[in-house]
Amino acid sequence: MIGYYISLAMRSLRGTPILSALMIAAIAVGVGASMTVLTLNYMMSQNALAHKNDVLYAVQLDSWDPNEGFARSNNEIPYQLTYQDATALLRSDIPTRQVAMHRFGFTVTRENTDARPFTAQTRVTTRDFFALFDVPFLYGGTWEHKADTSPTKSVVLSKRTNEKLFGGENSVGSIVELNGMPFTVVGVIDQWNPSPKVYDLNNDPFSDSEELFVPFGLHRQLEIHSWGNTNGWNSGDNGLDGYEGFLQGEGVWIQYWVELENQQQKENYEAFLTGYIRGQKEQGRFQRPLNFVLTPPSEWLVLNEVLDNDNRVLGWAAIAFLLVCVVNAVALMLAKFLRKAPEAGVRRALGASRNAIFSQHLIESGCIGVLGGILGIGLSMLGLSGLRTLAMGQMDKVATMDWVMMFAAVGLAILASLLAGLYPAWRISRTNPSVYLKTQ
Repeated sequence: MIGYYISLAMRSLRGTPILSALMIAAIAVGVGASMTVLTLNYMMSQNALAHKNDVLYAVQLDSWDPNEGFARSNNEIPYQLTYQDATALLRSDIPTRQVAMHRFGFTVTRENTDARPFTAQTRVTTRDFFALFDVPFLYGGTWEHKADTSPTKSVVLSKRTNEKLFGGENSVGSIVELNGMPFTVVGVIDQWNPSPKVYDLNNDPFSDSEELFVPFGLHRQLEIHSWGNTNGWNSGDNGLDGYEGFLQGEGVWIQYWVELENQQQKENYEAFLTGYIRGQKEQGRFQRPLNFVLTPPSEWLVLNEVLDNDNRVLGWAAIAFLLVCVVNAVALMLAKFLRKAPEAGVRRALGASRNAIFSQHLIESGCIGVLGGILGIGLSMLGLSGLRTLAMGQMDKVATMDWVMMFAAVGLAILASLLAGLYPAWRISRTNPSVYLKTQ
């Protein structure tokens, strides 16, 4: 019976092409506009670490100005740590894995090749980075433990960088020059480009992942600074000069994550942080009330406002626009269905029930929704393409529609059309057949 009703629906749509096109366009425009915004919000709120949400934690320590909290954070605690705090926490053996890291950059060259030098975005990090964030390796692996604390010129390449330098071949053991210094390739990661970059939300969470990864122990030898956000409140003399003074200063520029597999491990680590802060207070640091936070990835995205209030308001506005389109579709469907009242009256006189008439016209509404959804997907893709053009490449990873959102678009269109068709279908199902039989 459903197949028969679909056949009747398609015949009805062909019989009134202009009115049918207007109804389909009303649904398509509403779905296209709303799905453009909802797709952006959906892609921006993805959590690539959702499967580890109960074991991973971003670490915040309140080492800030005793006179005021860190204004750039909603919980008034710096998002990042000082170098001296990060290196102190690395000495703890409580976490299963722990990562200290920040953003940097190198000029990359390779001897005896025609490849032109290029600047590569780099992550200076500890070896646990790859296991903690589930980074897959194509060749080789990470560096040895000692490289986290002592200068070891090792490098892990991204797949894209390896293809640029070595044509995609296994480059483990090869030499590349970073800022003119030889580094040994110890690993090549496979395709890995989470969006947003949950592990580093301080520096454009929707940018591509880094091209190079080098050991954390290189700081002093290469005098590495951060290419990301660096904030400080105390510019006073700490008794040290030059780069060592910078490392031991109160500037926050190191991101820190830990993996704690159970509640007992978490409690032990919280006790360790409490003891560490109390020890620092005795040395004149951490002059604010004792405070630290361990934040799982899902809350970290919220705390860093990856999806801000403006995006949420825009999402509600898009839904409101869809509702306006649905109201317009109701009026169009009512006009269309009432024109078919004589036909419905004859069917009722021949024995069709009110439920059958209602179902027939509701299925016709659903067919309108399917066609409107397909057209709406096209309009959404056109809108997302326009956003990518206007953003000049900065939204390429989020202004795109995957299969989930495509099915959601069709589902939303069908739902909208069914809602729009409820009242018109109910009205025509209440047709009095005697009225139309008398007119024949």
